[in-house]
Amino acid sequence: MSEVEEVMATEEQTSPDAEVSDNVSKKEELVDETMEVLPSEEIITDAIDEDGDEVEEITQITKKVVKRTMKITETSSTTKTTTLTTPAKLYGKDLSEYDDVDVETLLAQLSPEEINILAKEVDPDDNFLPPDQRCSYECEKASTGPLNRKKLIEHINKQAIEAPDEPEFEPYVKGTVRGKKWVPPPRDQRELDAEEKISIDLGDEYESALTDATQEEIIDLAAILGFHSMMNQDQYHASLLNKGQPVGLGWDGITKSTQQKVYPMDPPNNTDVEESIKRIKEDDTKLIDLNLNNIKNISEEKLEQLIAALPENEHLEVLSLTNVGLTDKLALLLAEAIEKSKTLRVLNVETNFISPPVIVKLVESLLKCRTIEEFRASNQRSQVLGNKIEMEITDLVEKNTSLLRLGLHLEFNDARHRVAAHLQRNIDRIRVQRLNQRK
Repeated sequence: MSEVEEVMATEEQTSPDAEVSDNVSKKEELVDETMEVLPSEEIITDAIDEDGDEVEEITQITKKVVKRTMKITETSSTTKTTTLTTPAKLYGKDLSEYDDVDVETLLAQLSPEEINILAKEVDPDDNFLPPDQRCSYECEKASTGPLNRKKLIEHINKQAIEAPDEPEFEPYVKGTVRGKKWVPPPRDQRELDAEEKISIDLGDEYESALTDATQEEIIDLAAILGFHSMMNQDQYHASLLNKGQPVGLGWDGITKSTQQKVYPMDPPNNTDVEESIKRIKEDDTKLIDLNLNNIKNISEEKLEQLIAALPENEHLEVLSLTNVGLTDKLALLLAEAIEKSKTLRVLNVETNFISPPVIVKLVESLLKCRTIEEFRASNQRSQVLGNKIEMEITDLVEKNTSLLRLGLHLEFNDARHRVAAHLQRNIDRIRVQRLNQRK
């Protein structure tokens, strides 16, 4: 007979009534373990042996029960966050209630006085509105008469003189020190000893010369030695030019700024634009230099007529169009006219409204016009051309063999150095050609 032992294990545990959140961790711990043997059972079964006889087999089953007591510990790290959201309100109502309100209808119901009150409460952030319409201040006083600037200044000065000064809480008393007086800290004795040891022996001759020298001679000596911090510009230039030192500007004198020289204003440009256009169309042999700088009232039609007449002219050499309001449209027409020009040597279009890409077009047109030696186009609408535009201009200039001077502000060193080197090569080559022609 064989003995079969069957082990049955049961676990006792307690489930929590509440739901465990995602942040709850469980820890199991064995508290007690016991084993109990149950009474054995016999099972009788019929079987046939080797001889073919029927026999009874008795199987005895012994059962053992193992009881374990487990302790489960739950650790919760749940954080409960409560956010109170208060809807925005305006005059006690939610903002969503005002979505369907027609503002134009509400404004139409207001009286002029209520509209003025509303305008004072609103400050629109619009730079295109004049200041008197953007600020809430309004001067409602009536005008007393036309503006007289001289009388206004006299009135302001009179009020400033007559207005009493604000009384001082503590009147000024001569010789009385107010507050804590600053006292410099004592210096280290080692520094004083080091300064006393420094001495320069100039010799009796130089010491007597410096002792007997006047203040003007010492200033001249300082200027010769280059001690700029010991004098001002007037003293330095007077010493170099041997003009004598200015009166009252010694070592203890007050340094004053040099007064700027007043130069007369340039006279207005009185060139007759219509007459100049007519002379260009007629190819006047005496019209070699045309200067239309700073003429403000040139219309776009007149500039187009002037540019259209340039290709047929064979005597004009210098054309100046500084500060005449050239735009990209006119500049493109000018580029086409330059390509067909035969005698133009100098072109000046500074201080206009030409964009960087159109400046490239103008420089590119110089390649087809081999007569222009000087081109100026600085101080345009865009002060900075950019790296791409400057590199394009540099490549075009390096292909031009007739250009000698270029008036453009280039920001990058590479472009400046390459343009300057190429222009210098052009100047040297033309100089050599002219020397060979003279020989």
